[in-house]
Amino acid sequence: MLKVEHIGIAVKDFAASIPLFESLLDTPCYKQETVESENVQTAFFKTGDTKIELLESSTADGVIARFIGKKGEGIHHIAFEVKNIEAEMKRLQGQGFVLLNETPKQGADNKLVCFLHPKNTNGVLIELCQEIVQ
Repeated sequence: MLKVEHIGIAVKDFAASIPLFESLLDTPCYKQETVESENVQTAFFKTGDTKIELLESSTADGVIARFIGKKGEGIHHIAFEVKNIEAEMKRLQGQGFVLLNETPKQGADNKLVCFLHPKNTNGVLIELCQEIVQ
């Protein structure tokens, strides 16, 4: 793993949360994007080398809506940048980690992503991500 790529934070309402984080981080939201396959809308902020991704459910029964229903708003996941996502998935699976998807899938911010089940990572949802090279 190369570095922490971003921290994902589940929020109920972009209208309230985006201005809050713009004020908190003293930087504008630089990108908003919808990930249709996950029923989620994303908003990104960058301060120094750190990125924060806000996640808002685009449906009442989406994964983020269910997360907020169980745990409330807050940290949803920590994402690590990897050089070769398929090799990293194979390595981690070989060490007994449970992957939530068998193959990398398209995520936000031009990334291929894979999530690790939190039962193997002390309750923390971990995302692997690799930049898609065009």
